[in-house]
Amino acid sequence: MGLWALLLGLGPLAWAEPEAAWQGDDASGVVAELVRQVASQDQRLRDFYALRDHRPAWQDADTVAAFTSALHTLESDGLHPQDYRPDELRARHREVYEQGADIEAQVQYDLFATRTLLTALGHLQRGKVDPGSLGTGWEVPVSKPDFSLAAVSGAIDQLRFEALINEVRPDFVPYQRLRSGLARYRNIERLGGWPRLPPREQSLRPGDVDDDVALLRERLTRIGELELVAVDSDAFPGAGLEAFDPRRYDGGLEAAVKRFQRRHLLEPDGVVGRQTLAALNVPVERRIDQIRLNMERARWLLHGLPESFVLVDIAGYRLSYFRPNGQIWRSRIVVGRPYRRTPSLRSEITHVTVNPTWTIPPTIKREDVLPRVRQDLGYLWRERIQVLSPSGTPLDPWEIDWDNPGNIVLRQAPGPQNALGQLVIRFPNDHMVYLHDTPSQDLFSREQRAFSSGCIRVENIRELAQLLMDDTHSEHDIEARIDSGETRNVSLANRMPVIIHYWTVNPGDDGELSFRPDIYERDDALLRELDRPLAL
Repeated sequence: MGLWALLLGLGPLAWAEPEAAWQGDDASGVVAELVRQVASQDQRLRDFYALRDHRPAWQDADTVAAFTSALHTLESDGLHPQDYRPDELRARHREVYEQGADIEAQVQYDLFATRTLLTALGHLQRGKVDPGSLGTGWEVPVSKPDFSLAAVSGAIDQLRFEALINEVRPDFVPYQRLRSGLARYRNIERLGGWPRLPPREQSLRPGDVDDDVALLRERLTRIGELELVAVDSDAFPGAGLEAFDPRRYDGGLEAAVKRFQRRHLLEPDGVVGRQTLAALNVPVERRIDQIRLNMERARWLLHGLPESFVLVDIAGYRLSYFRPNGQIWRSRIVVGRPYRRTPSLRSEITHVTVNPTWTIPPTIKREDVLPRVRQDLGYLWRERIQVLSPSGTPLDPWEIDWDNPGNIVLRQAPGPQNALGQLVIRFPNDHMVYLHDTPSQDLFSREQRAFSSGCIRVENIRELAQLLMDDTHSEHDIEARIDSGETRNVSLANRMPVIIHYWTVNPGDDGELSFRPDIYERDDALLRELDRPLAL
């Protein structure tokens, strides 16, 4: 049921009851005071009370009780109900209405309660934290809440706060899966969490018999990993169920460990080494916080998405193209190193460049290329790098003082060994990043792939480029353009939205959560802001 359906479902009698209750000697005085005080409030409060003809919303104690009770459901969304002052709302209502406070105090309370409700709904729908305040190069505009104030007013009058919250809550499948995962991990926490495996000098391997294997088995059972794989009694001949030893690292446990490793972007080799042990020993409380802060990221982003778009998942090293026909094309990617981070942004793909040259950016030139050239000038010829003046005039490398080269431009010629490969997908942004091909195809086989200087390398990018051409009705044959050997920009007939974002928890199609390493160390800063007490 949508918000307007909720509103209309209240019926004419439902609207008449508050009007009937709103009769008394002080009615005109309260209305006049509301008109006076709301004039200095923000636009949404002014609009809300204008819809009600400046009729107060919070005079009845049952209304406040229903609201404060509903606030506690926000915990399932990773928000803190106490941010929205349920205890203060109830206490102040008693002070105002049981102790006979004047009209000015009554109106102040009404504005406070309404502001609290609108704030809570806005946080639930669009997020509590301003992403631009985190210093992460955020360029994705977070739209304002768009719920109906008329529906909010009607829900207050009919004490339908939980229904209102359910309507405002994001209904996107990834968000709902994160919410379900949060409930699941909180239940694990209530049951005592999971055991911690002690530090080890030697890795645990299939076939080992060790007390720590029993702990490993219990750890994976707590999260249901072993419920999803069968114990392989054939892995060790003669070992039937009657001979099962929880201390033995058998085939079933190995399969569960590999599944765990894949969900944590670790090499799925079944060996419990240093990295796998560290992931196993992350406390359940930390995993809960990770889920909460990624729900916040979802609230920022999962609104107003177009029918088709390209989504770049930085921490998951994955690109997904949601095509107009409903199909999803996916590929592995390489992203920026922690000290050359790929930014989060939203833009639109405008064109591709086939057989690109590469003008080496200042940072890479200063930190990577010039030190190599100073050691060996032949590096320029091997890498087919041309030295140019700022105006594009070719310069003789032998005449350059490489200790103080001045304002020169270094440009790599097109070809298969060009750092950008043979194709670049471009979109306007202030960070000069783009999607591109690469001669270093071997990097795509790694589980963790933060190796670039900020741009995004895409496996099978030619296929992606051709799909973009086909889906935007752009009549270009990408392979033929590349085979021509010419450097050329090829425009899309219609722009394609692209979103580059950072997720350290991802819900899979099966509902299972994948936890990714926080390669850019962004989680803690967001968690601090998410947990910061709210000033209303």
